Amino acid sequence: MKRTTDCGALRKSDVGKQVILNGWVHRKRDHGGISFLNLRDRYGITQVVIDSAEVAELSAELRNEYCIAVAGRVRARPESMVNPDMATGAIEVLAEQLLILNRSEVLPFPIDEESEVKEELRLKYRYLDLRSAGMQKRIRLRHETAFAVRAWMSGQGFYEIETPTFIRSTPEGARDYLVPSRLYAGKFYALPQSPQLYKQLLMAAGFDKYFQIARCYRDEDARGDRQPEFTQIDIEMSFVGRDEVLAMTEGLFGHVFQKVLGRTLPAHFTRLTYEDALERYGSDKPDLRFALELQDFAPFVAAGGFQAFKDALAAGEADKAAAAAKGITVAGGGVKALVVPGKADYSRKQIEELEAHARIYKARGLAWMKVGATLEGGVSKFFAPLAGDILKGLGAAAGDLILMVADPRRRIANIALGAVRSKLGKDLGLTGPGADGLPRFEFLWILDFPLFEFNEEENRWEAAHHLFSYPQEQYHRVLEQDPGAVKGDLYDLVLNGYELASGSIRIHDPELQQRVFNVVGIEREEAERKFGFLTNAFKYGAPPHGGIAPGLDRLVMLMAGETSIKEVIAFPKNSFAVSPMDDCPGEVDQKQLDELHLAIRKST
Repeated sequence: MKRTTDCGALRKSDVGKQVILNGWVHRKRDHGGISFLNLRDRYGITQVVIDSAEVAELSAELRNEYCIAVAGRVRARPESMVNPDMATGAIEVLAEQLLILNRSEVLPFPIDEESEVKEELRLKYRYLDLRSAGMQKRIRLRHETAFAVRAWMSGQGFYEIETPTFIRSTPEGARDYLVPSRLYAGKFYALPQSPQLYKQLLMAAGFDKYFQIARCYRDEDARGDRQPEFTQIDIEMSFVGRDEVLAMTEGLFGHVFQKVLGRTLPAHFTRLTYEDALERYGSDKPDLRFALELQDFAPFVAAGGFQAFKDALAAGEADKAAAAAKGITVAGGGVKALVVPGKADYSRKQIEELEAHARIYKARGLAWMKVGATLEGGVSKFFAPLAGDILKGLGAAAGDLILMVADPRRRIANIALGAVRSKLGKDLGLTGPGADGLPRFEFLWILDFPLFEFNEEENRWEAAHHLFSYPQEQYHRVLEQDPGAVKGDLYDLVLNGYELASGSIRIHDPELQQRVFNVVGIEREEAERKFGFLTNAFKYGAPPHGGIAPGLDRLVMLMAGETSIKEVIAFPKNSFAVSPMDDCPGEVDQKQLDELHLAIRKST
């Protein structure tokens, strides 16, 4: 019995029709001589009524997740039995024939949204987990998002072009996944961490506008919003500057959110420099769904009596001077404050929990004061004479809680207090739906990132993002003399506290590219060996170009209101980069190893 319709299609207008449904038994209820089945497929659920003796005899065997076919007549439900929560809730199908297509063993967990199931069990039986309404909805959302991306990009004149999956291993920040070559002993392919070099070559080839929904691979520790294999919307354009790339991305997301969620986004997103983001929010991916901002407490330190704050600023100045002597620019020390409105009633235990969170981000402690008639508790006794100035300067009022972090490294003070800000946003429910009950989506551009970061452990400069980002014009003259001061034409797109996309204008001049290589210690010979196929292309009239790469997994996760990309990937790995379903990664036999010229050496 092949289906004539699906389980989500029938309505009151179909009453009287003869239909055949195929699907899974979602639920079964027996009421005396009559049985009711909820029959489910990808499209919905239809209630099936069994009251004939012939069909009832076979239906007695049915259990949840039996795969069956039902033939019968559509009839209207009695008015008192209409289910407004079901799309098919006004009708039911009176079964005249029933066929069991396949039986199901006892389920390892119920397939419904009401059951709490451990993630490991869900991943082991992922094919069952994917039958749940939530997973079906999220996978559909992913499909619709990818389809909307392709439609918009194609409409804007972009070509979708595939780049290789087997490439040469190049340093891009994370470890490569390596694939040994059977034909060339001792040589390896790498799986791409991104299509970065190839999309730049496509610009050199004159394709002008490229995109790809690209699979990428990084051998790094997994967490909620990362996986060893992931998908990004890879985009590159020729003859553009930063503003053209940003405008294109805003247009893309405006289309996707309207088409998929029916939500209208602002034509242009808020912009912040990297330095402003750290100073105001303590993060380069701040959540703007709530307005708590960090403030500078340093102006009140000298006249106050709290020595720990004074020591942090003094040590910061000493470090700044020592770094300057080496040609390295650092910000010095910082004392930052966060006013939490109406939370002077926080207990000591609650404040200690915030302090423990700040310490995860290298804070030495979390100082605090409460605002009553004046400053009270914590370190308030050291600042009592300055109470009026502090309240006015910070905009604090009676009933507020003031939290402070000091550190000789201003960046640490910002990031640690920024982490406290993020925790408070969640704890206080500041990230919930808007007044209309709908999820809020707050987009933000972060601009003007440092081009280089200094690795103190290895005593050398590294690329902050990747090696091919264009240094802003005003820094070309001092590129080698003061790498720490150089800002790149880099930009990140942030959504609700998550980095959603990263991009830059690229270097297209081979000599400028070598100067950047020199800063990070890659001499010309090594650069030729690792990147010669790209830099040689620059010698043949490569155009100015730039691009961006939004993460598809993370985008769909946020659109679905989830906090883990595992919820929007059909077959993800667990937190240990393992697939419990097929026990991957697995061992291979000796013959395969011999063919690949490999030997397994046990670590001691």
